[in-house]
Amino acid sequence: RQVMIEFAPLRAFIAVRSRFTEDCLGEAYANGVRQYAILGAGLDTFAYERSKIFSGLSVFEIDHPATQGWKKTMVREAGLTPPSSLTYAPVNFETETIRDGLARAGFEFEKPAWFAWLGVTPYLSREAISATLSLIAGGKQGSGVVFDYSEGVRGDESSRGLRAMAERVAAIGEPFKSFFAPDEIIALATQCGFKTVEDFDAAKLNARYFAGRSDGLRLYGRGHLIKAII
Repeated sequence: RQVMIEFAPLRAFIAVRSRFTEDCLGEAYANGVRQYAILGAGLDTFAYERSKIFSGLSVFEIDHPATQGWKKTMVREAGLTPPSSLTYAPVNFETETIRDGLARAGFEFEKPAWFAWLGVTPYLSREAISATLSLIAGGKQGSGVVFDYSEGVRGDESSRGLRAMAERVAAIGEPFKSFFAPDEIIALATQCGFKTVEDFDAAKLNARYFAGRSDGLRLYGRGHLIKAII
């Protein structure tokens, strides 16, 4: 039970980042956006159920071919059928770019799109993060992205979950590489071409999603969400 309590804020952040992204997608959809690209999709299931509330939305899942092959097997074994609105966009990141994968998948670069980029930036170099943000910022007006980042591990109890995760991913050869101060990531996104960049820290997200809860669930760590629009 103690372990569950310690990791509750981290699990809450993972849940709230998906909710926040869908809220932002809803705003973009209301403004006419009909393309949604999920970078590093993994086992994301948005396209299988939640996308039904967005009529006419085209969903693109970008990931490594091996990861997408594993996902397709899992989907098939679960008895699920990929919806017609979903297009897989495999990308071998060692030899090609996200743009290459999207182009093959029929992504319409001349039209605006919303991007989700969750649980990825800590594993990338700052150069790789800048390249991806620049690609998105080079799209059409009205396009945007939600992505998360962390200020890093500190010595107090609020970082216990993140510290444990950092140790675990390092042990399997995928260490965290990039942490940012809020002003650093805002400056980077602005330099990449975004006109509006908003940072949402634990206090803002707690006020938006966890106010009034009787169970005490809330965010305590240094994880942030960025909403950036062209």
